[in-house]
Amino acid sequence: MTHAAEETPRAALIFNPIKVDGPTLCALVERHSSEAGWQPPLLLETTIEDPGQQLTRDALAEGIDALLVAGGDGTVRAVSEAIRGTGVPLTIVPSGTGNLLARNLLLPLDDQDRVIAATFGEEHMPVDICVATIRRVDGHIEEHAFVVMAGMGLDAAMIANTSPELKKNIGWMAYVDGAARSLAGAQPFRVVYEIVKNRRVSGDTRTQPLPTSSKLRSAKVQSILFANCGELPGGISLIPDGSIVDGELDVALVQATGPFGWLGVWRRVWWDNSVLRRSRAGRAVLERRGRSTSVLYLRGIAAEAATPIPQPVQLDGDEFGEATRMSVRVEPGALLVSLPRDHLELPR
Repeated sequence: MTHAAEETPRAALIFNPIKVDGPTLCALVERHSSEAGWQPPLLLETTIEDPGQQLTRDALAEGIDALLVAGGDGTVRAVSEAIRGTGVPLTIVPSGTGNLLARNLLLPLDDQDRVIAATFGEEHMPVDICVATIRRVDGHIEEHAFVVMAGMGLDAAMIANTSPELKKNIGWMAYVDGAARSLAGAQPFRVVYEIVKNRRVSGDTRTQPLPTSSKLRSAKVQSILFANCGELPGGISLIPDGSIVDGELDVALVQATGPFGWLGVWRRVWWDNSVLRRSRAGRAVLERRGRSTSVLYLRGIAAEAATPIPQPVQLDGDEFGEATRMSVRVEPGALLVSLPRDHLELPR
């Protein structure tokens, strides 16, 4: 719950001291709080034991009116998981190497002052968040939220094989090394999956999505990805139609086949999605060429995938062990984010 209207509002900052300059960031938030006439903010550091979930719950219990998060993508994911559905606005302060959510929100990545100032303004936007139910090999079931992308298979193995030291030194490019290490022993695996589709109600201005019948399908893949949105560092558009405000889940099946299979995947993700689709002429080229089978894109409001062989799992770039089944659903508009003035409108 937030403070009553007659009380002076208060913000909280949750930050990862390994990823950010804590003293400088805290001073900046304190200055903006003072200038806005707010109470001095709560300043909370994450730890290995608590990457942000409990800190967020503690801050909410204090009755804060706004929350800021600064750290890597894992910190943003943990805080978003705990604050979703509360109606308390969240400010994403770009930090770390990936800034995945900040990129997909089109936030300025090199202007922390402007982003922090948005906390004390009135521009807030509800965006979607996804929840993954993960079934372990021993039958144990866990539930975790994510804001950008989750996956089973090679993408998770790539993250697990990325050196933390190299990531610290050269940023997101370290994943190239992780990919090289993973590709050497990559084996496709059989996955059974289903997508729950949308049905729009005719004449209903709310266009409420309702589940329709879905059926099981099977495929041999290197990875299956579940995406809330799809922009990656380096201008790479992994999920070209992904939107964080459309109330839908995008699913991508990576199916590299034959000796040149990975060239087809790379062409689809980098050249087709990230170059050609950005221009009218390029989109015309793609229409004439027809559908590529190296990456199959699907969409719905929920999805589930199961495999007989346990596969590594990742959520927003953090490894989450192995699983035999993942169920993912969208919670439309469940995360309220603060935006700077004159922020670009997000595509739907």
